[in-house]
Amino acid sequence: MLKGFKDFIAQGNALELAVAVIIGAAFKPIVDAITAVIMGIIGAVIGSPNFDSVGQFTINGSDPIQPGAIVTAIVNFLLIAIAVYFCIVLPMNKLKERTAKTEVEEEAVEVTDTELLVQIRDLLAGGRANVTAETTTGGDIETPRA
Repeated sequence: MLKGFKDFIAQGNALELAVAVIIGAAFKPIVDAITAVIMGIIGAVIGSPNFDSVGQFTINGSDPIQPGAIVTAIVNFLLIAIAVYFCIVLPMNKLKERTAKTEVEEEAVEVTDTELLVQIRDLLAGGRANVTAETTTGGDIETPRA
């Protein structure tokens, strides 16, 4: 039983999830601050810091029904989604693109010894003199006349 739990915890997905939860909890104050600033601006425009009281009504003297609370929740969700996208998703995507470009360039540059020997053999077998062959570093090598 403990071995199964240990395997689960050691799995990459469980560790990534734990890191995501911790980072999410640490990121919450930043999102809350951004939301407070934007909702403050909205409050200055409409006269209320949120939309909770917009469209408020009561039925037969009951507690007030606030359809504006839904609008406030939607605005908060959109603000959080925008903050997460620009602060986390966009930078991570750019980092992945840069990493992928570097890996592709490294793969394209790598030429094995066998391939180089085949190129040399083909050049020598062709009996061509003063032929330039591109090397893996991008420079030229001139083959001298025999």
